[in-house]
Amino acid sequence: MSFSTRFSPEEFEQLVVEALEALPEFFQQKLQNIEVVVADWPTESERRAVGLKPGQLLFGLYQGVPLTRRGSHYGLVLPDKITIYRLPIERVCRTREEVISTVQHTVRHEIAHHFGISDDRLRELGAY
Repeated sequence: MSFSTRFSPEEFEQLVVEALEALPEFFQQKLQNIEVVVADWPTESERRAVGLKPGQLLFGLYQGVPLTRRGSHYGLVLPDKITIYRLPIERVCRTREEVISTVQHTVRHEIAHHFGISDDRLRELGAY
């Protein structure tokens, strides 16, 4: 990271909390059976699951059943999980403001997957 002040893990987690709290109320109310966590790096199995090549970075990952695919038999399942990866984000961002912006974007991106919006659709919408 090229700026002198790094975020502590606790400060970074607070950025994620703030990004979630900044979501419109409508979306906050629809976040059901979902856990949002922060990790330093994706595991090797997470990297393989999304098809990352060596050297590629992952900022966030949604794992679960999107709301659009939950039927009447959905129940008694573990929560969906969104993981935000701290060190890849810090590696590419040059300023504290870039980290904050990237965290906000990544949280919204992964929440979109929870709502059933694919990467292709996000590209169509100009979210990349």
